[in-house]
Amino acid sequence: QMTLKESGGGLVQAGDSLTLSCAASGRSFRFHAMGWFRQVSGKEREFVSIISFNGDSTIYEDSVKGRFTINRDNAKNTVYLQMNSLKPEDTAVYYCGAAAPHAGLTRYSKDYDYWGQGTQVTVSS
Repeated sequence: QMTLKESGGGLVQAGDSLTLSCAASGRSFRFHAMGWFRQVSGKEREFVSIISFNGDSTIYEDSVKGRFTINRDNAKNTVYLQMNSLKPEDTAVYYCGAAAPHAGLTRYSKDYDYWGQGTQVTVSS
């Protein structure tokens, strides 16, 4: 079992930066690739980024490439999402998820075993 808890969301202006954190409970964190997704009310959850279990590999959705950076600290059971040059279209609830061990670096939400409760990010123009 794993419990995930996101933090760091808030209201910012376009061009600002935010860093989201996702703290995990349990000893299996280091065995899971960890992903960030976002969701706007009425729309499907959208892939943002994923990092491999050891931090060596990352994947980003095209619209955030060059602006967002994912990293993790396995000693602290925490994954981060550094978001720079934020745009109003980045406004969403951001969720972290732990991918199933067999799923690899997946962008499909169905492949994730655990989810946090989400943190709201609002970017004003």
